[in-house]
Amino acid sequence: MRSRPFTYLFSIAYLGTRFKGWAKQPQQPTVEGKLERVLRYVLGHEDFRLIGSSRTDSGVSCRKGFVQLFTVEQIDFEALLETINTHLGGEIRLEGVQPIARDYNLIQSVRQKTYRYFFASLQNFHPFASSFVSAVPFSNSLNQMLELGSLFVGRHNFKAFCQPSATKLSYERCVEAVRVFELNEMNSLYTPTQVFVVEVVGQGFLHHQVRKMVYAIWNWNADQIQERLEDPESSWDPVPTAPANGLVLWDTVLDLDD
Repeated sequence: MRSRPFTYLFSIAYLGTRFKGWAKQPQQPTVEGKLERVLRYVLGHEDFRLIGSSRTDSGVSCRKGFVQLFTVEQIDFEALLETINTHLGGEIRLEGVQPIARDYNLIQSVRQKTYRYFFASLQNFHPFASSFVSAVPFSNSLNQMLELGSLFVGRHNFKAFCQPSATKLSYERCVEAVRVFELNEMNSLYTPTQVFVVEVVGQGFLHHQVRKMVYAIWNWNADQIQERLEDPESSWDPVPTAPANGLVLWDTVLDLDD
């Protein structure tokens, strides 16, 4: 980064249903890839580098995340935001920008992430709602989901509730809070009559961790969850993964004091 001494912090939102996740992939539409293409066009060069605060999976959306941009020159990005957003076409939006110290480490400065999973019953579900709500079968009541969600709160080894990796050194994560509630704010022509939310708060999460937790909250009992948290190294059958389209990175809190 030494050759790019100017650094800017953007807040970002995007609808993930048309993208194969955040990270660039050959011949695939990704959030990072589209953002880089638009910045190359607007700036007229490619001498910059992007770092995202979260590498969301394919189909996952983001209401509030952050992007750190390193450039070779000082740029008035506030004056360029409207132009950049016009070329991003509405699927991705940069919400604000500020210059920041060159040695600011975005990844290490994430203090808290909040994910919300939006879901509804399959009954009378209109396909147009599927861009932001997942239509799924679930067997537990709202009260049961609340009780099951509380089992995940605290520091646990979540190896049984993620996609394991041979390179992963630790599966311990701290879940600060889990809430389950009915949403009364999402009113549109195609919104289901009842939309529910599982909200999970923590500093960071493993691959597919939130989506596997959500599935267990929908359909499992307390014993099934507790035994996997207490003995994560056993050869359990994989926990099914909830569909991606209902998951939103709802909020990201940064430590900006460093």
